[in-house]
Formats: sequence, C-alpha cells, structure tokens
Amino acid sequence: MSIVILAEKPSQAKDYAKAFKKTSTKGGYIEIEDSEFFGSSKVFLTWGIGHLIELVQPEKYQKEWKSWSLETLPISPEKFKFEVTPSKRKQFNIIKDLLKDSKEIYIATDPDREGENIARSIITMAGASHLPTKRLWINSLETDVIRDGFKNLKDGASYLSLYKEAETRQKSDWLVGINASRLYTILLQKQGLNGLGAFSLGRVQTPTLTLINQRQSDNERFVSKSFYELLGEVNYKGSKFSSKNEGRFEVQVEARSELRNHGVIEGDNDGIIQKIDKQLKETPSPKLHSLSSLQSKANKKWKYSPSDVLAIVQDLYEKRIVSYPRTGCQYITNSELDYLNNHLEDYKQVLDTNIDTSETEVGKRYVDGSKVEEHYAIIPTKQVVKLSSLTEKEKNIYKEIIANTLAMFSPLYQYEETKVDVNVDGLVFKKTGKVETDKGWKALFEEEQNNEKEETLPLMSEGESCLVNVSMKEGKTKPPKLYTEGDLINVMKNAGKELEDDASRELLKETKGIGTEATMGSIIETLKRQKYIEVKKNVVNMTEKGKVLCQAVEGTLLASAEMTAEWEGYLTSIGKGEHTQESFISNINTFIEDLIEEAPKKMISMKETFKDIEDDQMVGSCPSCEGGVISDRGKFYGCSSYNDGCRFSLPKRWAGKSLSESQIKMLLEKGKTNLIKGFKSKKGKSFNAYLTIKDNKLNMEFPKR
Repeated sequence: MSIVILAEKPSQAKDYAKAFKKTSTKGGYIEIEDSEFFGSSKVFLTWGIGHLIELVQPEKYQKEWKSWSLETLPISPEKFKFEVTPSKRKQFNIIKDLLKDSKEIYIATDPDREGENIARSIITMAGASHLPTKRLWINSLETDVIRDGFKNLKDGASYLSLYKEAETRQKSDWLVGINASRLYTILLQKQGLNGLGAFSLGRVQTPTLTLINQRQSDNERFVSKSFYELLGEVNYKGSKFSSKNEGRFEVQVEARSELRNHGVIEGDNDGIIQKIDKQLKETPSPKLHSLSSLQSKANKKWKYSPSDVLAIVQDLYEKRIVSYPRTGCQYITNSELDYLNNHLEDYKQVLDTNIDTSETEVGKRYVDGSKVEEHYAIIPTKQVVKLSSLTEKEKNIYKEIIANTLAMFSPLYQYEETKVDVNVDGLVFKKTGKVETDKGWKALFEEEQNNEKEETLPLMSEGESCLVNVSMKEGKTKPPKLYTEGDLINVMKNAGKELEDDASRELLKETKGIGTEATMGSIIETLKRQKYIEVKKNVVNMTEKGKVLCQAVEGTLLASAEMTAEWEGYLTSIGKGEHTQESFISNINTFIEDLIEEAPKKMISMKETFKDIEDDQMVGSCPSCEGGVISDRGKFYGCSSYNDGCRFSLPKRWAGKSLSESQIKMLLEKGKTNLIKGFKSKKGKSFNAYLTIKDNKLNMEFPKR
C-alpha cells in the first residue's frame, strides 16, 4: 500500500519533488523514496491540471433543460452531478489508478478553499473519499519550507469544511448563473433586444456591474457649476507665496460682497502675518501588500490589469521568489520577520539601495500573528534572483514587493509642516508649506514622488506686515471620475461602506467586500468578455449591453451589495462549520423562484424604455417582415423579429470586404448601395460592385463598362 501526494499542477509537483532525496519521473506522476519523511512506504507524487472535475451541463440532467425557455425554469437538480473534464481524462485516470492501491492521501494543492475543492473533488470522483488524509499547508515553494511543511502535515479532516464552503459556492453560482442568465436573456429578447446576444448574470459580477454603472450614471448626469474663490499672493519683504481664503461662493456677486464687507479690494492690500504653526510630522510606510493592494498599485503605476498582476505574481511564486499570492492579509508573523531580517542586505542589493534598516523597530502595523489566518502578506522569500532573469512586468512587480517589504524596516518619512494665516482686514488667507527633513522609506519609491516642488515659505514672525495681492478665481465643480481597473478592485473590496443597513455593512466588512481576493480580477475580465464594459486608456466604460442589463436588474437582489454580503457571510460560516450546504442551497432556490416570478412583471413596466433602446439599434426596416434590422448581431445584421420566425440577415463582411453600417442603411432604404471598391474574388482579384437586395437576399450589380 502506498501514499499518494496530490498536487494542483505539474509545476507545483516538480517543486515538491526537489525537496526529497530520490525521485523518478513517470507518465503523470513521480515516484519518491525518502525514509526521513515516509519510512519504507511507496510514495507517488501526482497532480491535477487545475480543475479536473466540473459540474455537468443542464441537459445531462434532463433533455428538456437544453432548451432556453421560461417553461423549463427553474433548473434545479435534486442531486448535483460532476464529470471529468474531457481534455483532462487521461491525467484523472492516472490519479484514480494510483489511489486504488493507496493507504493514505497527502493533499498538497494550493493552500486555499479552491485548492481544497480541486483535491477533494478529484478524490471523490475517484471513489477514494474513505481514505485518511493529511494536509500540506505552506505559503512558499522554497525547498526548506516544503521540507518543513511535510514534517508538520496537518490533519486533512480539519479542512473538510473549506471544501464544503468552496463546493457550496460552486453549486450556488451554477444555479444563479444558469437560471438568471436564461431568464433575463429570454425576457430581454422578447422585448426586441435580440441584437445584444445572450446575457450572463452572476452572484458577484452583476452587483459589480451595477457599481460601475452607478458611477458612470453619476458622471453623465453631473451638471458642472461655477464657483468663486479668493486668492492672495503674499509679498513678504520681497519673497512671494500663494495663499487662499477658505470660502467658496456660488456666484461672483457673493465673493465681491465678501471683499466689500472687509474693506478689501482686488489688487494690493496691507496684511499681517497673523499666525504661524510649525509641526514636525512623520508618516509610517504603507502596509504590506495583499493581492488587492498590489493589483491596485500596479494598475495605477503601470496600468497593468488586475488579472495580469495575479498571473505575474503567480509566476514569481512558482519561481519561488515571493510568497503565496492569493492572500487578503497584510500582516506577517514573527517567523517571517526573522527570515526577512536575515536577508535585508540581499533585498537591498536587488534594488541597488543602501537605505538604513538598522534601527527601525517593526511593530504591529506589520507583524501580528493574531491577524494571520490562512496566509500572510505578499513578501519576498529567502531566495533572490537577478532582475535580468525576469521579464519587464515581472521585474516591476518583484521590485515593488521588495520595496514595500524593505519600507517597514526603514526610517519614518519626516517633514516639517508650516501653516500660515495672513489677515487682510479680517479676511484670512491660508497657506500650508512642507519641508522634507528625512525621506526615510520614501527613498525606496523615488520615481513615484511628485515632480512639483513645494512652494518654499520665507522665515517669518507673527505680527509682521506684508503686502497681499487679492484676486478672484472662477472654478468649476467636477463630476465623479470614471473607475480605472485598479479603482474597481478597491470598490469591490470596500463595497457596502455607504449602505444604510448596519447588518449588511458589517457583513461586507467581515467578508472584505464582494468577491474574494483571488477572484476580483477574474470578475472584471468576465465583464469585459461579456461585452458589458470596455477599458480604454485604463478607464472603465459601460457598453450599451451593460447598461441594458443594469436597467433590467435594477432594484432586484441580483444588483444588490446586501445580497452579496449575506451570501459571503453565510458561505464563510459554512467554512467554519457553523452552517450547512443544504440550508444555503435551499435559500438560493427560493431566491431563484422569486426572481422568475418577479422579473417578467418588471419587464412589462419597462417596455417603453426597452423600445427606445431597440429603436437606437435599428439600422433600417426588414424587407421580409414588419421588423427592423439590428446592428451588432454577431457577424451579421439580423431582423429584430428573429424569435417570431423571421430569418432575414445581412453579413457584416462580404467577398473580403467589411460592410459599414452606413452602407447597410443605404441598402435597406434604397435597395442599392453606392459603388463599393475593394471586393475580392475567390482567385484574389480585386473588383468593384454595387450591393442590392433581391428576393430578400444580398446580390451584386457590376458597373457598366
């Protein structure tokens, strides 16, 4: 009888194998001999390829569930079925055969909920759930960490609740995704919105989309207003600096009235240095990086997408030079602090810095074992590499992680802040100046420092006279900025801060927003893939399709951060063993039934809204029926009455030539286009032709010679 070690993927298994004395690579597994860890037992190290097991599609439960119709909803299996992903069956069979002769399983997939789910789903499908398990739970792939982890394996049964939480999330997301996506696609197509294709809805993606839509709506509806401020250029013994009155006036006449009330004119006035307040201030370095804080920073600094950042950090983790990436924690324990202390000079060498790290005491802002649960913050490992061995993106992220870590060992950033009040006949103008006294940890981030220099203030004393040139400046209120992808990570993480319901706000706080640290980037990618949003120059914009969906779900629990808060809270409690999967799935089914009942009623009330959207999509009248031809129906222009049986369509590309919307409009209105140049024959020859419609089909008419 053997021991089977189950890793998540081949690269992870190879790293594990390096920790043992004698290994032999076979097809789909590695044989290990190492009496220090396994005595005389036979050991086989094998791996999944991510998710080998997946939920089956609806039609595999009932044939009628293949059809997208309201009559087949809700789709809710009495018992969920899983299957092996067809492309991964060969590796699954290898694992299954190894498990047949196994006496014990060491689960060594990624140390998180999904890693547990991947392993347990394979073990269950292979019929090996009865075997005892131990759990490898480490945050680094360094050889000494791996060896220590195998010497201190955990009881596998202790992690079963995490598997149950992840599986519950998987099943509930399947239920909501299948039912809500079909429901709203069918209802919106019945409203004539065929041209937008199918709609995908989800527990996290739909409330995230709603947050983006709300920000864009606020931006588009914003009406800029003028306001007026009073500025004062202070001349103190020939030295000049700018200052400003704190008042803001809606109309110019109010600003002028304020001047008159104090006997102040626009232009030169006598003033007094009324108050000088100097303080020495200091700022600690930023907290250590979680995945979301690193994603947000990288997006702001280099415009990397959140999903790219996760992929980059995962690569660095697999290179064994940074710790586990999918973490929401920003703290480390004393154990990590010890090894970081021992490698500070190595990290400095990577950044080519000589910053002083000898006297700083690292406090609970960074080191707090009570706040480290599954994983600690993202930090460098004991192993360092030359930057030349990394890609440009890897280099940037690696340097950021090292700089962020070194910063907590570095001196505080110190500066002297001077606040000056200048009195002009009772009208006070204020100025704040800042002088750096010690760059401290900020020296590690020189390229991020603002190039604008602080205005230098002269040495002054209270009660001294000065000259103040007063002027009036008109400003404009600005709309809320559209989100960047980095902003979205923070929005998702902090969603619910403005909720009126205290319970929901607390739930979101406990669960750190909507979605998990590891999935936020993929949710944004899903919204892009579904064509709900577009990212242009790092700014997130809603598409017409995204706006339509937000209108359709407005006011429902699908668009609600509160709903996500309750779901996340309940799922977390399943992971803690406090609630059951069965009760959660039952509640989800009730939610879906209510949605199926209420959504059609709302569609009726929004008929005129959707009619306007449909009209905007029309490029012309259908020559085959009373419908309209809609743009953006995949690779062709199609009739809006498609669901009623009309199959009239026009291609977007014909004989090697893309057809513009204006050409299609002319074709539908006049039955013939202008001469179009650049068509290609089957032999590749170029020719020109008019397009016409005959018997509801596209034809060509050639110019007369």
